[in-house]
Amino acid sequence: MSSGLTIRPEAAEDEAAVRSLVADAFGDPAIAVLLDDLRTSVAWLGLSFVAELDGEVVGHVAYTRAWVDDPAALVEVLVLSPLATRLDHASKGIGTALVTESLEQLAGRAEPLVFLEGDPGFASRLGFVDGTLLGFKAPSVRIPGPSFQVRTLPGRPGLVTGALVYPDVWWRHDAVGLRPDA
Repeated sequence: MSSGLTIRPEAAEDEAAVRSLVADAFGDPAIAVLLDDLRTSVAWLGLSFVAELDGEVVGHVAYTRAWVDDPAALVEVLVLSPLATRLDHASKGIGTALVTESLEQLAGRAEPLVFLEGDPGFASRLGFVDGTLLGFKAPSVRIPGPSFQVRTLPGRPGLVTGALVYPDVWWRHDAVGLRPDA
């Protein structure tokens, strides 16, 4: 990873670059449309970060609102998604730096947990663990067990359990878990 990398909150003028980066990184413009819709939904908290290198946005991560249906109460939590790195900067530690530094910037927030759907090998290096092992239930049967990951926010206890509930924007885009033909 280059020493000139800066991780910072996304600014309004970054949105076009982020949208393009997300579409390219996923090879699917539908993910950029999902991000657009997340920005205008109840899920959006403005917790969007970019990695900047030599004045260019080379990575992006967003954290959006979801809930855990804990037996005692509905608990607001965060979902890390999407996470994208510009293809010409892939495998250079930018995604790791984005997640690590953005999670540090989220310390002190009220949400106790962050969830993601993703590669358990990558996620485990960042302190995430299989959510099912901690008593959480994935929001869809289409999320492979080990891909359903969770971690506590820095300085927060994760003393809740239950089913993760995604806002409807995820369902409208059919962006929860993987379809067999995906």
